Amino acid sequence: MRRAGSSRTGHAIIDRMPRIAFDQLPPDARLWIFAAERLLTADEQTQVLGAVDGFIEQWAAHDRPLTTARDLRYDRFIFVAVDERAAGASGCSIDALVRQMKGLETALGLELINHGPVLYREGDRIARVERHQFIELAEKGDVNPETVVFDNSLTTVGDVRNGHWELPASQSWHKALF
Repeated sequence: MRRAGSSRTGHAIIDRMPRIAFDQLPPDARLWIFAAERLLTADEQTQVLGAVDGFIEQWAAHDRPLTTARDLRYDRFIFVAVDERAAGASGCSIDALVRQMKGLETALGLELINHGPVLYREGDRIARVERHQFIELAEKGDVNPETVVFDNSLTTVGDVRNGHWELPASQSWHKALF
Protein backbone atom coordinates (compact mmCIF):
# COMPACT_ATOMS: atom_id res chain seq x y z
CA MET A 1 0.00 0.00 0.00
CA ARG A 2 1.34 3.44 -0.87
CA ARG A 3 1.11 6.22 1.64
CA ALA A 4 -0.60 9.50 0.90
CA GLY A 5 1.76 12.25 -0.13
CA SER A 6 2.85 14.03 -3.26
CA SER A 7 4.34 12.60 -6.38
CA ARG A 8 7.09 14.29 -8.36
CA THR A 9 4.36 15.68 -10.63
CA GLY A 10 2.64 17.36 -7.70
CA HIS A 11 -0.43 15.12 -7.80
CA ALA A 12 -1.56 13.48 -4.59
CA ILE A 13 -0.70 9.82 -4.20
CA ILE A 14 -3.44 7.98 -2.36
CA ASP A 15 -3.31 4.74 -0.44
CA ARG A 16 -4.30 1.78 -2.56
CA MET A 17 -6.70 -0.72 -1.14
CA PRO A 18 -6.16 -4.25 -2.28
CA ARG A 19 -9.07 -5.94 -3.97
CA ILE A 20 -10.74 -8.39 -1.60
CA ALA A 21 -12.66 -11.57 -2.37
CA PHE A 22 -16.29 -10.92 -3.23
CA ASP A 23 -17.51 -13.28 -0.50
CA GLN A 24 -15.62 -11.20 2.11
CA LEU A 25 -17.80 -8.15 1.51
CA PRO A 26 -20.45 -7.32 4.10
CA PRO A 27 -24.10 -7.70 3.08
CA ASP A 28 -24.60 -3.93 2.92
CA ALA A 29 -21.78 -3.44 0.38
CA ARG A 30 -22.98 -1.38 -2.58
CA LEU A 31 -23.30 -3.35 -5.81
CA TRP A 32 -23.37 -2.72 -9.55
CA ILE A 33 -24.26 -5.54 -11.95
CA PHE A 34 -23.22 -5.36 -15.59
CA ALA A 35 -24.72 -7.96 -17.93
CA ALA A 36 -22.95 -8.74 -21.17
CA GLU A 37 -25.28 -9.16 -24.11
CA ARG A 38 -23.85 -12.62 -24.69
CA LEU A 39 -21.50 -15.09 -23.05
CA LEU A 40 -17.95 -13.81 -22.87
CA THR A 41 -15.24 -15.88 -24.47
CA ALA A 42 -12.29 -16.93 -22.32
CA ASP A 43 -10.16 -14.15 -23.86
CA GLU A 44 -12.91 -11.58 -23.26
CA GLN A 45 -13.27 -12.72 -19.65
CA THR A 46 -9.55 -12.25 -19.13
CA GLN A 47 -9.72 -8.80 -20.71
CA VAL A 48 -12.77 -7.73 -18.69
CA LEU A 49 -11.49 -9.02 -15.36
CA GLY A 50 -8.05 -7.51 -15.98
CA ALA A 51 -9.54 -4.12 -16.77
CA VAL A 52 -11.96 -4.23 -13.82
CA ASP A 53 -9.19 -5.37 -11.46
CA GLY A 54 -6.92 -2.57 -12.64
CA PHE A 55 -9.70 -0.05 -12.14
CA ILE A 56 -10.94 -1.14 -8.72
CA GLU A 57 -7.43 -1.47 -7.29
CA GLN A 58 -6.97 2.27 -7.78
CA TRP A 59 -10.64 3.30 -7.36
CA ALA A 60 -11.05 6.18 -4.94
CA ALA A 61 -13.68 8.68 -3.87
CA HIS A 62 -12.41 12.14 -2.97
CA ASP A 63 -8.86 10.76 -2.71
CA ARG A 64 -9.97 8.06 -0.27
CA PRO A 65 -9.33 4.48 -1.43
CA LEU A 66 -12.35 2.21 -1.66
CA THR A 67 -12.53 -1.36 -0.41
CA THR A 68 -13.71 -3.21 -3.49
CA ALA A 69 -14.40 -6.61 -4.97
CA ARG A 70 -15.60 -8.05 -8.22
CA ASP A 71 -17.04 -11.31 -9.43
CA LEU A 72 -17.92 -12.88 -12.77
CA ARG A 73 -20.96 -15.12 -12.88
CA TYR A 74 -22.14 -17.44 -15.63
CA ASP A 75 -19.45 -16.05 -17.99
CA ARG A 76 -21.73 -13.04 -18.49
CA PHE A 77 -22.48 -11.00 -15.37
CA ILE A 78 -19.83 -8.71 -13.90
CA PHE A 79 -20.40 -7.71 -10.27
CA VAL A 80 -18.51 -4.73 -8.88
CA ALA A 81 -19.01 -3.86 -5.22
CA VAL A 82 -17.77 -1.39 -2.62
CA ASP A 83 -17.73 -1.75 1.15
CA GLU A 84 -18.83 1.77 2.04
CA ARG A 85 -18.16 1.45 5.76
CA ALA A 86 -14.77 3.15 5.48
CA ALA A 87 -15.39 5.30 2.40
CA GLY A 88 -18.44 5.53 0.17
CA ALA A 89 -18.50 5.74 -3.58
CA SER A 90 -19.13 9.30 -4.74
CA GLY A 91 -20.97 10.38 -7.85
CA CYS A 92 -17.64 11.08 -9.56
CA SER A 93 -16.23 7.68 -8.62
CA ILE A 94 -19.38 5.93 -9.87
CA ASP A 95 -19.13 7.89 -13.12
CA ALA A 96 -15.54 6.66 -13.43
CA LEU A 97 -16.74 3.05 -13.05
CA VAL A 98 -19.36 3.55 -15.76
CA ARG A 99 -16.75 5.15 -18.06
CA GLN A 100 -14.50 2.13 -17.48
CA MET A 101 -17.32 -0.23 -18.44
CA LYS A 102 -18.21 1.87 -21.50
CA GLY A 103 -14.59 1.62 -22.57
CA LEU A 104 -14.81 -2.15 -22.28
CA GLU A 105 -18.01 -2.10 -24.34
CA THR A 106 -16.17 -0.30 -27.11
CA ALA A 107 -13.08 -2.51 -26.88
CA LEU A 108 -15.13 -5.71 -26.95
CA GLY A 109 -17.88 -4.56 -29.31
CA LEU A 110 -20.70 -5.66 -27.02
CA GLU A 111 -23.13 -4.14 -24.53
CA LEU A 112 -22.38 -4.29 -20.81
CA ILE A 113 -24.30 -1.33 -19.40
CA ASN A 114 -27.75 -1.54 -21.00
CA HIS A 115 -30.19 -2.49 -18.21
CA GLY A 116 -33.22 -2.48 -20.50
CA PRO A 117 -33.19 -6.09 -21.72
CA VAL A 118 -34.60 -8.91 -19.63
CA LEU A 119 -32.27 -11.82 -18.92
CA TYR A 120 -33.88 -15.10 -17.99
CA ARG A 121 -33.28 -18.83 -17.95
CA GLU A 122 -34.43 -20.76 -20.96
CA GLY A 123 -33.58 -24.33 -20.10
CA ASP A 124 -29.83 -24.53 -19.50
CA ARG A 125 -29.04 -21.24 -21.22
CA ILE A 126 -29.51 -17.61 -20.32
CA ALA A 127 -31.62 -15.71 -22.82
CA ARG A 128 -31.66 -11.94 -23.33
CA VAL A 129 -34.55 -10.11 -24.94
CA GLU A 130 -35.95 -6.59 -24.96
CA ARG A 131 -38.78 -5.98 -22.49
CA HIS A 132 -41.44 -5.81 -25.20
CA GLN A 133 -40.25 -9.20 -26.49
CA PHE A 134 -40.43 -10.65 -22.97
CA ILE A 135 -44.03 -9.38 -22.71
CA GLU A 136 -44.82 -11.04 -26.06
CA LEU A 137 -43.28 -14.29 -24.78
CA ALA A 138 -45.47 -14.04 -21.68
CA GLU A 139 -48.58 -13.45 -23.78
CA LYS A 140 -47.77 -16.58 -25.83
CA GLY A 141 -47.08 -18.59 -22.66
CA ASP A 142 -43.41 -19.14 -23.53
CA VAL A 143 -42.42 -17.52 -20.21
CA ASN A 144 -44.52 -17.37 -17.06
CA PRO A 145 -44.33 -16.14 -13.47
CA GLU A 146 -42.17 -19.17 -12.60
CA THR A 147 -39.58 -18.39 -15.28
CA VAL A 148 -36.27 -17.66 -13.57
CA VAL A 149 -35.13 -14.09 -14.25
CA PHE A 150 -32.10 -12.03 -13.26
CA ASP A 151 -32.74 -8.81 -11.35
CA ASN A 152 -29.72 -6.71 -12.28
CA SER A 153 -31.17 -3.66 -10.53
CA LEU A 154 -30.09 -4.93 -7.09
CA THR A 155 -27.90 -2.53 -5.14
CA THR A 156 -26.41 -4.59 -2.29
CA VAL A 157 -24.34 -7.75 -2.03
CA GLY A 158 -26.77 -9.01 0.61
CA ASP A 159 -29.61 -8.94 -1.93
CA VAL A 160 -27.64 -11.35 -4.12
CA ARG A 161 -26.75 -13.60 -1.18
CA ASN A 162 -30.39 -13.65 -0.07
CA GLY A 163 -31.54 -15.03 -3.42
CA HIS A 164 -33.01 -11.85 -4.90
CA TRP A 165 -30.85 -11.82 -8.02
CA GLU A 166 -31.80 -15.08 -9.74
CA LEU A 167 -35.41 -15.90 -8.92
CA PRO A 168 -38.87 -16.64 -10.34
CA ALA A 169 -40.36 -13.67 -12.18
CA SER A 170 -43.30 -13.68 -9.75
CA GLN A 171 -40.89 -12.68 -6.95
CA SER A 172 -39.17 -9.82 -8.77
CA TRP A 173 -40.03 -6.57 -10.49
CA HIS A 174 -40.58 -8.65 -13.64
CA LYS A 175 -44.00 -9.70 -12.30
CA ALA A 176 -45.31 -6.35 -13.54
CA LEU A 177 -44.70 -7.60 -17.10
CA PHE A 178 -47.35 -10.33 -16.76
